[in-house]
Amino acid sequence: MLKDITLGQYFPGTTLVHRLDPRTKLTAVALYIVALFTARSVLTYAIMAAVLVTCIAVSKVKIKALTRGLKPIIVILIFTSVMNLFFTEGTPLADVWLLRSITVEGLTNAIYMVLRIVMLIMGTFLVTYTTSPISLTDGLESLLSPLKKVRFPVHELAMMMSIALRFIPTLIEETDKIMSAQKARGADFESGNLLQRAKALVPILVPLFISAFRRADELATAMECRCYHGGDGRTALHVLRLRGEDFAVLAGFTVLTAGIIALKVLGY
Repeated sequence: MLKDITLGQYFPGTTLVHRLDPRTKLTAVALYIVALFTARSVLTYAIMAAVLVTCIAVSKVKIKALTRGLKPIIVILIFTSVMNLFFTEGTPLADVWLLRSITVEGLTNAIYMVLRIVMLIMGTFLVTYTTSPISLTDGLESLLSPLKKVRFPVHELAMMMSIALRFIPTLIEETDKIMSAQKARGADFESGNLLQRAKALVPILVPLFISAFRRADELATAMECRCYHGGDGRTALHVLRLRGEDFAVLAGFTVLTAGIIALKVLGY
């Protein structure tokens, strides 16, 4: 299960998606999310799916890596589907026991909700897979830079998010090592009821927290040794500049979002 958590991983490449400015990718994914939550019909969902498939094909990220990241949320998908199936009022699907509780509208909502969550996660994961944590930090800080005028700690916020993304794979690897060591000593994490499984995780959480605090202390010491004192007066090694392909992608996603909203208004 731990190996299925792929958030924070970065797959280097030279594709168009990899070369895009991080600000472009963050803005594009925001527009993509708006369009995805606006979609309400088969036509609009088909358009969003086509856009996602095109982006995946251009980025050359393996579809297996994206689908693997969906495994940890299977329970959420099932729960969401069941809630929509049995608790949505509408036209009964059939007059057979449980099927009487399932409506046509509930089935439609369940399918749309699952598609929305799947495409949302795959789209956002695609950004992290094709953008390094440092680039994401620079892009986020640049986009939020107007908030500096109201003394909002933009640099510190971007730095915290970057560090969190950077250490997610490290902590997952550390957890896997601790679990393997505990299993070698006879620990059992898979048998028993839910309460027993939760108790079995205590021997994992304690050393994991100790390791996380130790890494945080080492990182703080390293930053102090390098005279880090926040964002004031800092310069960037790679200056972000928008190019023609960035403007083209931004224009495309703006048109996409506007088109999905227009189709919704028109009843499609």
